[in-house]
Amino acid sequence: MAWNEPGGNNKDPWGGGNRNNDGPPDLDELLRKMQQKLNGLFGGKPSGPEDGRPGGGSFPWSLVLIVLAVVYGLWGFYQVDANESAVVLRLGKYHSTENSGLHWNPPLMDNVTKVNMTEVRTERTTGQMLTEDASIVDVVLQVQWHINDAESFVLRVRDPLKSLQEATDSALRHIVGSQTLNGVISQNRTQVSADTQVRLQEYLDLYQTGIRVDVVNLTDAKAPREVQDAFDDVVRAREDEVRLQNEAQAYSNQVIPVARGQAQRMIEEAEAYKARVVESARGEAARFTALLAEFQQAPAVTRERMYLDAVQEVMTNTSKVMVDVEGGNNMMYLPLDKLAEGSASSAAQRQQISPQVIDEISQRVINQLRTEVNNNRRNREVR
Repeated sequence: MAWNEPGGNNKDPWGGGNRNNDGPPDLDELLRKMQQKLNGLFGGKPSGPEDGRPGGGSFPWSLVLIVLAVVYGLWGFYQVDANESAVVLRLGKYHSTENSGLHWNPPLMDNVTKVNMTEVRTERTTGQMLTEDASIVDVVLQVQWHINDAESFVLRVRDPLKSLQEATDSALRHIVGSQTLNGVISQNRTQVSADTQVRLQEYLDLYQTGIRVDVVNLTDAKAPREVQDAFDDVVRAREDEVRLQNEAQAYSNQVIPVARGQAQRMIEEAEAYKARVVESARGEAARFTALLAEFQQAPAVTRERMYLDAVQEVMTNTSKVMVDVEGGNNMMYLPLDKLAEGSASSAAQRQQISPQVIDEISQRVINQLRTEVNNNRRNREVR
């Protein structure tokens, strides 16, 4: 039956004893009962009124231990990002290197150091250095690097950044010392950067720094400020030299092809003239051979024909004709060039002259010539 029913002797299951049934249960009593049960569960000494204090009890150490255990367990969890690596030291000794993800380590026993493995960092160094030709040059160098070995970066070297800076200075001074001033400043700047990167990486690998060099840039290289003006004059003179050489080369590139073209044209013209003369000579020889055969068959006719051809060739190339009448002293001069010009200007007029007029003029000219011939003959006879 229920404890509060008639005949149940009013026994309170929470140990309340005989109390007024109308009042609520005592909350302090309930908490005390629970504490006693927990102490008994974890081996503690039950507490009660016999402790000498009414309603007193011992401190809840078990509950504190549970809370501490939970806090300790949660404290050991840590997150490693995708671009990080975690170096774990257990009791001061290297234990492992953890990659990205959620991990747990015993707190106060392990020391976790996270390093960013993908971040590209820049180290800059400057200084005055001595070149191979005993000149001083001001150099500014930038080194871009990242971490490729987390364990070496954290444990192998006490101060990786300082080691990087000192290794950069050493490598740069070695490379600059093997170059001339002009090479460092202008001609071999790219080669200086490449050689410095190779030597710097060798130093870093030897020191086991865990650093990988990505790019080395020689951002600035110039003479010291005290001699900068004189060096600028030298640079301008060198630039003028290069400019004049380029202009001369451009002029040479312009003139030489033209000269070669003219020479080739003259050679081709000479070859053409040679071919023309040779072929003309061969034609003349063949024509003379054929003419000889004709001359042997009919000498008189051939001689007359040759005479007429020669006269025609001569008359064709001249603009003046001299007419000599046999037996007379007068000579007629015909300016063919003037007649040709007059014929061109009076072409329209000749088109309008009838054939009868032309015949009449021709007859008059012939009669005049005959009259002059007859007069010349008479004069000869009289003499």
